[in-house]
Amino acid sequence: MSGESASSPKTVSVNQEGSVLKIVMNRPDVLNAIDERMGRELQEALRVAEQDRKIRVVVLTGEGRAFTVGEDLNANRSEAGKRLDLQTVLRNKYNPIVMRIRKMEKPVIAAINGTTAGAGIGIALSCDLRIASDKAVLHMAFARVGLVPDSGTVFWLVKSVGLSKASELCMLGEPLGAEAAKNLGILNFVYSHAEFQGEVERLAHRLSEGPTRAFGLAKRALNRALFTDLEGMLDYEAFLQGVAGGSKDHEEGVRAFFEKREPRFTGD
Repeated sequence: MSGESASSPKTVSVNQEGSVLKIVMNRPDVLNAIDERMGRELQEALRVAEQDRKIRVVVLTGEGRAFTVGEDLNANRSEAGKRLDLQTVLRNKYNPIVMRIRKMEKPVIAAINGTTAGAGIGIALSCDLRIASDKAVLHMAFARVGLVPDSGTVFWLVKSVGLSKASELCMLGEPLGAEAAKNLGILNFVYSHAEFQGEVERLAHRLSEGPTRAFGLAKRALNRALFTDLEGMLDYEAFLQGVAGGSKDHEEGVRAFFEKREPRFTGD
């Protein structure tokens, strides 16, 4: 493809430490804006993380001073007069990323290191947990360029903060600081920038030693809870608990409980 060769640096870097895989969006000069190549590489990194049983936790973050500002609009201005087909971009690039994160049956942490905007917000919200630096700012800037929030942003915001606040965020587009986002329930944890990386590593390590199978089943239940009624949810929870109850991690958890020690989960 134009401007791309085998020797070109990766736009997404991956680093595995033990059972934790760190996926880093790596175009810091453009605030990790997602062009076509990054979109492909991010989907591939998530696919590998999902299928590799040795990986029990995924950390998604950005290089430099941004998590990601979403679509690289500059990369799509090369052909003068040609209007970008945003519907196709979403269906081919962002929707698969969001669905891969939600369907991955292991914890995915969004480590929000800085500026986050556009589709980047939807990607962060689709993760299971969001931990942020106090320098992070969420820019709901869709309306400023005549667009609607996408990549699941509206869906997650309404679920997280309710219709009224979601409407405010989507329509007024004011920047939202990390502490304010945490107070709204959009972020789980906020730490000083100096402490941020260490806290991300601690959280990932903690989850990596947990019952990965049960986490995956809980994630199925959480996904189902977004779309089902109580009766259906109770039935589905019972089904999932039956699966979890037959796992080796459950056996180990019960054994450790009676032996009054910490469980040693293996993810099976």
